[in-house]
Amino acid sequence: MKTISLTGATGNMGKEALVQLMDSPAVGKVKILVLPRKKDKATARKWQKTYGDKLEVILGSVSSLEDCTRLVEGADYVFNLAAVIPPKSDASPHLAKFCNVDGARNMVKAVERANPEPKYVHCSTVAVYGNRNYKHPWGRVGDPLLPSVYDCYASQKVLGERAVLDSKIKTWAVLRQTAMLHNNMLTDNMKDGLMFHTCFNTPLEWVTARDSGRLIVKIVEKDVAGECDVFWKKVWNIGGGHPNRLTGFDTFDEGFRLIGGTGEEYLKPTWHSVRNFHGLWFYDSDGLNDVFDFQRDTTADYWNDILASHKYYTLAKILPKSLIRRVAIQRLLIDDNAPRKWILSGQSGKVKAYFGAFENVLCLPEKWSEYPLLSKGQVPGGDIDYEALRDRSKVTKDMLLSHGYDEEKADSDLDIEDMKMAAEFRGGKCLSDSMVRGDLYTPLTWQCHDGHVFTASPYTVIKAGHWCDKCYQLNVWDFDRQSKHNPFYAQVWYDTHAKGEDTYYYFDHKYKAKYKVLDLKGERQ
Repeated sequence: MKTISLTGATGNMGKEALVQLMDSPAVGKVKILVLPRKKDKATARKWQKTYGDKLEVILGSVSSLEDCTRLVEGADYVFNLAAVIPPKSDASPHLAKFCNVDGARNMVKAVERANPEPKYVHCSTVAVYGNRNYKHPWGRVGDPLLPSVYDCYASQKVLGERAVLDSKIKTWAVLRQTAMLHNNMLTDNMKDGLMFHTCFNTPLEWVTARDSGRLIVKIVEKDVAGECDVFWKKVWNIGGGHPNRLTGFDTFDEGFRLIGGTGEEYLKPTWHSVRNFHGLWFYDSDGLNDVFDFQRDTTADYWNDILASHKYYTLAKILPKSLIRRVAIQRLLIDDNAPRKWILSGQSGKVKAYFGAFENVLCLPEKWSEYPLLSKGQVPGGDIDYEALRDRSKVTKDMLLSHGYDEEKADSDLDIEDMKMAAEFRGGKCLSDSMVRGDLYTPLTWQCHDGHVFTASPYTVIKAGHWCDKCYQLNVWDFDRQSKHNPFYAQVWYDTHAKGEDTYYYFDHKYKAKYKVLDLKGERQ
């Protein structure tokens, strides 16, 4: 039986993983790293009473290399599920970095130094892909990583991934987790203005925390049985499959129907941002399920479970909808993390990022009858077959983003010419003169449009979607300028941004949202 080390055990995905790991006959012991906070320590004590010697609790933090080393010692498998996510990462991005970046790097170092070295799985996020709409709702591993402006969490997770991809770990995998349905989702969304970041027409593919936990157990069990060699040394998208592919509006609508209403009755079109969120339908999420068969729950199952476990939601059906809207939702419009608050307080950087301009806010329809909803087959300027759009079997090659090389070739046939082609599509060059045909893991030398020279494996660039690590800086979003020289970025960036936009977005030293307008030569004014 195997020893499993787990971070993030007190999180929504981590809790499910822990409970299911404890029931697995392949698991002999689970080691968890728990923050020495009163609430987390109390939770850990309760688990220890339940699981006894099968559970080992280490009090500490991923921000400490020493703590990570203690956690990894003696493990056969290490799962890094730790993350500080929005809205906490929005409120304290500097603190989130300790977990999302420093913690990821510490876990990599701890695994590299372990003897014997365990197999390592790092959990990332769908947020690394950034914003999508109906023009390119389908995505896959290898698509460009364009975190939404001011989304520190997504930017930090890109660096966390890069630490794994650039590491010397022999057996690894990266999981990009999609939007996750968990038991506390509704109450969490009633604490902050984050819910208004969700664009109504954003494609979202959901998965439940329970299915995500099942995936972690399946990885261990299948690997112990020697049935998942194809899984390792790759990046994967975790999704819930066809039944769970919705839009932002669909999701709100299903939730409000739980209390006897609809999205149109509880929300207004002017409350939500129109771009700069994150979400897509995964063209390749079925691939992970083909290996591990973990997808069980649908969004309908989730809402039924919520209603069964939170009986007080049924009481809302007898209350006036206007009262619920005013007391539970409208109060959040003036939260510091709400788009309407940014508009009213003149936070021009955030307004520009999420709406394009103040003028665009004034153009938002006041009535739902005038607001085009993708889930109803409506798009600006016409109609669209929504059911056909969300049907994976009807996705054609031209509906997917190009990765800049001959994707019809087998991985074993890829050579230096494919790397040069991919680099050119990214506005740069592959400076290496040769590579071993089919070797996707030996680093090559590359150069970006700005002249930065960097090293990365072919897999990192053409299969995982990463590019120049020197251009990629925390707290800076320079994609308006970069897309002018990088066709790989441009093919999706201009779905939601005008080609004339020339904005350099950044956080100052106090994490205040700032921006600068660039001149036509790309120089910062």
